[in-house]
Amino acid sequence: MIFSFEIPLLILLLLTAAGAIIVKDLISAVLILGSYSFVLALVWAWLGAVDVAFVEAVVGAGLATVFFLLTLFNASPKDTEIRRQPVPFIAFLGLPMLGLLLLFAAEDLPEFSDPKSPASVHVSPEYLEQSYQKTDTENVVTSVLMDYRGFDTLIETAVIFTAGIACALLLRRDSK
Repeated sequence: MIFSFEIPLLILLLLTAAGAIIVKDLISAVLILGSYSFVLALVWAWLGAVDVAFVEAVVGAGLATVFFLLTLFNASPKDTEIRRQPVPFIAFLGLPMLGLLLLFAAEDLPEFSDPKSPASVHVSPEYLEQSYQKTDTENVVTSVLMDYRGFDTLIETAVIFTAGIACALLLRRDSK
């Protein structure tokens, strides 16, 4: 039952990633990468990380695709040619070995929704039981993001703000 959605999503991810690498046109590659981000957003939603899925859909499939297309439309045709370099032989040997190593290491991870996993036993009960008393915030998610992880959220906001300013500066039209 679980594999009815996971296997097609995995196949779509692999096909879109391979398609973006193989395609000979940059505009096609950008559109395929946008669809890759959308499928990845579906994967995040399927895994229960709806906030990450939303950000992936907005930033990856939406904004990044639009910015890449705007950049390509404003570039000269000679700058958009794809120049492929030969792939080193070590990549054909090293990447599958890395994948096998990651699969081997994934065996030690806790199962999904395991109530005895370290995050469920150590951190979550304290947040759920004591967040209102410690932070005076009724919503647990808000207390975690703004009180417990305040510096992390502040730095993430600063990074997104800086990236937005950089994109605005890069995409502005010069009157000269």
